[in-house]
Amino acid sequence: MAAVPDPADSAAGRADTQGYAADWARAVRRLGFVPFSTTETERMLLAHTIRLAAVVRGEPFDARPAEEVGRALVRAHLTDPQILEWTLHALGATFPRRVLGAGDRPADLTDRIAAVQGGLAAGFAAALRERTLGEQERIARSAWRARDEVEQALRESEARFRAVFTGAAIGIGIADVKGRILDVNEAFADMLGYAIEELRETDVAALCHADDAPGMWELYQELIEGRRDAARVEKRYHRKDGSVVWTDVALSLIRHEGRPRFTVAMIEDITQRHELQQRLRFQALHDPLTGLPNRTLFFETLGRVLDGAGDGQRVGVCFLDLDGFKAINDSLGHDLGDRLLVMIGRRLAACVADHGHLVARMGGDEFVILVDGGNDSVDPVAVAKAALAAVAAPAHVGDHQLAVSASVGIVQCPAAETSASELMKAADTTLYWAKAAGRGRWAVYEPERAARDLARSALVAGLPAALDRGEFVLHYQPIVSLLEGRMLAVEALVRWEHPELGLIGPDRFIGLAEETGLIVRLGEWVLRRACADAERWWREFPDARLVVSVNLAARQADDPAIVDTVADALRDSGLPADLLQLELTESAVMGSAGEPLRSLHRLAELGVRMAVDDFGTGYSNLAYLRRLPIHCLKLAGPFVEGIRADGVDLAADHRDERIVDALVRLAHALELWVTAEAVETGAQAERLRALRCDTGQGRFFGPPAPADAITARLRDGQVAA
Repeated sequence: MAAVPDPADSAAGRADTQGYAADWARAVRRLGFVPFSTTETERMLLAHTIRLAAVVRGEPFDARPAEEVGRALVRAHLTDPQILEWTLHALGATFPRRVLGAGDRPADLTDRIAAVQGGLAAGFAAALRERTLGEQERIARSAWRARDEVEQALRESEARFRAVFTGAAIGIGIADVKGRILDVNEAFADMLGYAIEELRETDVAALCHADDAPGMWELYQELIEGRRDAARVEKRYHRKDGSVVWTDVALSLIRHEGRPRFTVAMIEDITQRHELQQRLRFQALHDPLTGLPNRTLFFETLGRVLDGAGDGQRVGVCFLDLDGFKAINDSLGHDLGDRLLVMIGRRLAACVADHGHLVARMGGDEFVILVDGGNDSVDPVAVAKAALAAVAAPAHVGDHQLAVSASVGIVQCPAAETSASELMKAADTTLYWAKAAGRGRWAVYEPERAARDLARSALVAGLPAALDRGEFVLHYQPIVSLLEGRMLAVEALVRWEHPELGLIGPDRFIGLAEETGLIVRLGEWVLRRACADAERWWREFPDARLVVSVNLAARQADDPAIVDTVADALRDSGLPADLLQLELTESAVMGSAGEPLRSLHRLAELGVRMAVDDFGTGYSNLAYLRRLPIHCLKLAGPFVEGIRADGVDLAADHRDERIVDALVRLAHALELWVTAEAVETGAQAERLRALRCDTGQGRFFGPPAPADAITARLRDGQVAA
């Protein structure tokens, strides 16, 4: 093989060779991918050009080195067929002229060029074939190695799965989409008490519990049909020995080529947890003392009854409260009281057991019976009577025999027309009615009465604000001398100018004010306003000496500050004390002792007149009355009403007249002034005058009227005089 000449041997040759190499490099980069830079490509192809020139000039001629140039092109990744085509074409067309000088051209140049072309092409093809075979071999080896690795990984995966499947602490079962069990692990078999071989011969449906939750089998059907990929449920299984095991089941669907093929069930035994949950739920929904359902379970059950009620179905409630249970607790101790509650709870549950009614303890000494008869008519009154009879039976608790009674509020209405809260609110209201009627009573809910109670409650709630807003006014009813016919005094009567209900009489709100304690504030307002009006009359009509009479409630009389309150009212208004009269009911006066009695004497010392209102209707102890600083007795209206003189009942008429006569005589004997109330007719006034009654008050002498009307009456009397 001829040696490769140095490109520096000839400047001209070097220039032509470089130009040829540059054209070759440009063609190569144009025709295919070249993993070198332009400079590197030109340098490499220049070396190949010089080598090919040396081959053509070589003596003796040998074309085999051209094969190495072809191999070199393949090693340089210049393997595009167009590159080979351009290279062979350039060797025959331009290589001799541009690379070989005129003196370097052998006589057989054409044959040599052809041989060089053939050798280069042969070397290119051989190298390309060798590289392709080598790549194929590498690919094959890689494929075999990858397959071996996959098979090894599969074997390891199967081994791991089998180890997990076999040794898992939770049960694992595999079934096909037809429900046939294909395999289970030891934990699954032990959980159900079967051998693995027995379960492999079992169908999934055979393991379903008869009391499974509704929809559970449908859920499994959706899974095996591919409509869902996973599901998780809590269900129970029958073990081989007949016992029940509760499980947490996680089901998964395994697909192959998109189609459902298997189901995998992972099952955990949660029997202990389920039993604990059941115990906790029982404790949460039952009274710890009596074991009866508590208010939470009661309202849950009532809600279900109301939600599932059909047309025409009625639901009833008997709300029961023991009478005087607090006294038993306070006197005999809470332990005995608890034992009594347990006994009462058992009796109530037993008395309705045959009817399936729910008995619950609401708290304290309150029990409730849910009367749900479905579409059948069940009388809740009969249930209430049975409950009262059960409670009233003699109760032997320890060494004590107790007489126990209860009160029951009864409500029954169409289930579609009420709610749980409304039903219990009505029952509570009705229980209050029964309590108010006495021990051992029952009451039935009446919407009209409830409406009245609601209106009453609204009045109670509005009283404080009404007093703050100045909605109360005073009307005055004349008290007239029966002998002279002159107005000697007026009684201050409070009215409520309600913004919605209009003018409300005292019979609708005074009792409410006494119950709530507002009577003290309201009474003080009445006192101050009445003193102010009376002072104005005294100033304008001093000769009339008109006395204003103000009612004093029992709670006001018991107030230690009552004397100071009256004194302040007199001082602030400027009214002389002898023109103020305070009226107390007979029961309030007769019950006065200690501080209230001292307060009455102190009020009398101020110069204030004291009167007993509605005398004759209460406990009349004349000896006690004599000790009190009383100036006037006001005879109760019923005695005066009996003096009708209409001939309807002459015997009763004469009896009432004799009573009035006796009362007037006794009062005069005690040096007390006597006023007859409820004088409605002239005949009554005449007969009272004949009985020497001092003054009269009633419609005959004038109804209650505003202060301006009294002023006008005083002015008219002055003009007449």
